[in-house]
Amino acid sequence: MSDFYNRMAATALRLIARFGSEQMLHDVIKGVDDPVAGQRSGDTPVSQIVRVILQDYNLKESGLMYAEGKSVQRGDKKLTIAAAGLEWAPTLTTQAEINGAKWQVVNIKEVNPAGTPLVYFCQVRK
Repeated sequence: MSDFYNRMAATALRLIARFGSEQMLHDVIKGVDDPVAGQRSGDTPVSQIVRVILQDYNLKESGLMYAEGKSVQRGDKKLTIAAAGLEWAPTLTTQAEINGAKWQVVNIKEVNPAGTPLVYFCQVRK
C-alpha cells in the first residue's frame, strides 16, 4: 500500500510545484543543556527549500478551526507544504520565509495516511 501513498505524495508535490512557489523554512535544532554551566550549547540553525502554496483562510475554515479550539487571527494564512522530499517536517518552532516576509507556524495539520506524509497544512502568522 505504501507505493500508492508514495505516488500520492509525488502528485501533491507536482501540483504544489505547479501552482505554488519555492520558499524557505527555517528552524533551530536545540543543543544540549549543560546543568553545570547552566547554559545550552550547540543550537544549530537549519533551513530547507520547500514547495508551498500560501492562501487566505475562508470563513468556513476559520469557523471549523474555531470549533476545534484553534483561533484564526486577522492576517493569518494557510501554508500548504508538499511533504515529499522534505529534510525535516515543520514544527511549531518553524518559521516560513515567503517572498522575504517571515511567518511563524502556529498550528500544523499533517495529512498522513498509512504513515506516508503527503502535505502539511500550517497556520502561519506574521
